[in-house]
Amino acid sequence: MLYLPTLVSIIEVLLVIIPVLLTVAYVTVAERKTMASMQRRLGPNIVGYYGLLQAFADALKLLLKEYVSPTQANIILFFLGPVITLVFSLLGYVVIPFAPGLAINDYNLGILYMLAVSSLATYGILLAGWSANSKYAFLGSLRSTAQLISYELILSSAILLVIMLTGSLNLTVNIESQRAIWFIVPLFPVFIIFFVGSVAETNRAPFDLAEAESELVSGFMTEHAAVIFVFFFLAEYASIVLICILTSILFLGGYLYNYLPFLLLDYIQYINIDLYLNYMANKEMLFSSPIIEGLIYSLSLGIKSCIMVFIFIWVRASFPRIRFDQLMSFCWIVLLPVVIAFIILVPCVLYSFEIIPSNINLF
Repeated sequence: MLYLPTLVSIIEVLLVIIPVLLTVAYVTVAERKTMASMQRRLGPNIVGYYGLLQAFADALKLLLKEYVSPTQANIILFFLGPVITLVFSLLGYVVIPFAPGLAINDYNLGILYMLAVSSLATYGILLAGWSANSKYAFLGSLRSTAQLISYELILSSAILLVIMLTGSLNLTVNIESQRAIWFIVPLFPVFIIFFVGSVAETNRAPFDLAEAESELVSGFMTEHAAVIFVFFFLAEYASIVLICILTSILFLGGYLYNYLPFLLLDYIQYINIDLYLNYMANKEMLFSSPIIEGLIYSLSLGIKSCIMVFIFIWVRASFPRIRFDQLMSFCWIVLLPVVIAFIILVPCVLYSFEIIPSNINLF
């Protein structure tokens, strides 16, 4: 018989994981429709209204496919690789605060936990490519592992600069520290570097060298098919959604709505003064309910994350793929020196204006 705390934990996990998987399904549809619009095509428009059920049709097709595995493959690791990648892609959602106090676990070391979990997902890719006993898959996994390890250094360095402004590894503290101003304003160059690292970390074009179809067929997942290919597919898009949420939390104020979406509502007065006065009179009463306020907090985080997902799709549709040597040299020769320069500059500025956070001052 399940104890009550265990049952509550299972319900909490399901309440997070099921919407995440549904979001991942519709991000694939949104990507195909957006890219089709940018390329003057129609995109999916047959299955369901406006093609909204296309993701479920694709999933059903892959689930019903016959599974074929290479005869010389290490079957245990061949299955374990996609599972590891998907599990560690979903574990990052444990510490995401969707609203004040609305997280499965609000760890004090939440940022460190997310970096550790994203690092472990690399092992799944490496195992999947090596265990397939295929030169294409093995070369793709080596490329992907080298890329992920290299750009993870850029991501962690950019996150370190945000931590210098807040003095905490807690994601909620990082969000609440942005009530005065979002960190994208003082750290805009760091935001650009973090975004470039995020695109590379999620194996997205123009940095999708691990899945370069023209060179490596399909990279580390060349030999995978049917159900276990779905695991890789879900893991990739779950990582994209997670990194977009993390970007919103670190640089765009997370769930805070001090600028978005009510920035536009304050300009109602220029359209209809009576409507504006009615809005201002009912504003406090409308947001006094904890449920309504929680929904608005979550909606604010969702809007920012959707904007970041759209930018990811926009980048894929706009830029051509670069060579692997250019990818690695751009990381080590261009981005890393710039990040190190900011790591030296930002503490100097904080010390000069005597605004070093108290948590850092203690050491």
